[in-house]
Amino acid sequence: MKKSDKPILVTQPALPPLEEFIDSLKEIWESKWLTNNGKFHRELENALADYLGVKYVSLFSNGTLALISALQVMRITGEVITTPYTFVATTHSLHWNGIKPVFVDVDPVYGNIDPAKIEAAITPKTTAIVPVHVYGNPCGVEKIQDIADTYGLKVIYDAAHAFSVNYKGQSVLNFGDLSVLSFHATKVYNTIEGGAIICHDEKTKKRIDYLKNFGFAGETTVIAPGINAKMNEVQAAYGLLQLKHLKANIEKRKQVAGLYDEALENVAGIRILKQHPATDHNYPYYPIFVDEAVYGMSRDELYFKLRENNIFGRRYFYPLVSEFPMYKGLDSARTDNLPIAHQMANQVICLPIYPELEKEDIVTIINSIFINENLKKTKK
Repeated sequence: MKKSDKPILVTQPALPPLEEFIDSLKEIWESKWLTNNGKFHRELENALADYLGVKYVSLFSNGTLALISALQVMRITGEVITTPYTFVATTHSLHWNGIKPVFVDVDPVYGNIDPAKIEAAITPKTTAIVPVHVYGNPCGVEKIQDIADTYGLKVIYDAAHAFSVNYKGQSVLNFGDLSVLSFHATKVYNTIEGGAIICHDEKTKKRIDYLKNFGFAGETTVIAPGINAKMNEVQAAYGLLQLKHLKANIEKRKQVAGLYDEALENVAGIRILKQHPATDHNYPYYPIFVDEAVYGMSRDELYFKLRENNIFGRRYFYPLVSEFPMYKGLDSARTDNLPIAHQMANQVICLPIYPELEKEDIVTIINSIFINENLKKTKK
């Protein structure tokens, strides 16, 4: 197998044309308004609400602060039911609010929190559910809402992977009490760093905006112990430009995924993750799952073999959040409580995917999965 001449990374940010960004920077330099709800900030909130098909968007400097603040907005305390199959920011946001995470297992198809496991984890201390739309595939939103309504719980979605994802004809962000987005450089839509909370009424939007600005409700009035989590004008201007090119970039990602699908769907021991059939997808990741017994090589063996060929996939999400020292001692973090999550975490590799990934590099990645002749087996 020929080694790639250059590193092929798991992702690469799509950037707006530099000349367009320079024009925006000139306007910021002339106004000297760098932060605190400036022109570009207001324009981006409105543009995103329109683009995403949601009522209210509140911009943040990053997605983690948005998650931390969302829990404050809903006044969540006690215990929260969540997933171990996610990025650590999901669970860290609970920890920073003094909330105990309660892990439940995931479904084996999409890796989302399994609604059938939620009810048994509810205790008198449970106040909310924090599911994650993993890899952009929607959670079982209807079942989760039924459970929340029955037990009087709030639902806050970590929608970091789900920007512009529609489910059954509407934005997946319209489900739950709040949805939280990440605009990190690795995401389908990025503002370099950034994030947002999506809410459904004006009163909640005002509370969010107070909390992300130290709790100020006026020049001399502070109504809550808020935080400084505002997005600045440079990020917001950049984000407005990104929106102009987003549909084209998602289409390019779809084409990359299609090439992977065609090449890998019949490889014995390799499971590719299908998109949810009721979803307009955004193709944020391309995870494959390696069955060592069938494929003839473990996930880690393949992962490091890819690295030897200058291909840098990522094991999203390994290890599980429940395996980290600050959470491992929780009763819900027991391995026997999370068998499907452990299986997925031990099998997953996310292959490189981004709009400008060249076809030659895609072929190199695909060929690297056929490490030797013994592995060139296909399903009957």
